[in-house]
Amino acid sequence: MGEFKHLVVAKFKEGVVVEDIIKGMQDLVLDVDLVKSFEWGQDEESHEMLRQGFTHSFLMSFDNKDKFIAFTSHPKHVEFSATFSVAIDKVVLLDFSTVLAKPIKPVEPEPTLPEPEATLAAETPAPPA
Repeated sequence: MGEFKHLVVAKFKEGVVVEDIIKGMQDLVLDVDLVKSFEWGQDEESHEMLRQGFTHSFLMSFDNKDKFIAFTSHPKHVEFSATFSVAIDKVVLLDFSTVLAKPIKPVEPEPTLPEPEATLAAETPAPPA
């Protein structure tokens, strides 16, 4: 079994300063070590009819379900949830274990070029003795 994910898709109420909510969420995940990683994004391409008013998604990763459960009862999460709840108009939550279908390819290191001076020294023949 892979990591455990907590996905939140949200539509915020009119007048909500979304940047403040995102900052609060970032502070939360930095303060609580149970969260392995955190990503978020704002919809850029979907047609209104398809996104149904939802504008932002938030994805937290945990090593396992037990860490997620511990996170949900953490006092800082409980406190932030109250702030988040009053800011949203609509929300979808999905909590799930993942199955890795295609691993991320490792980034190939760029070849390093020799220093120009070293190249010139190697190409310059030694003077005759």
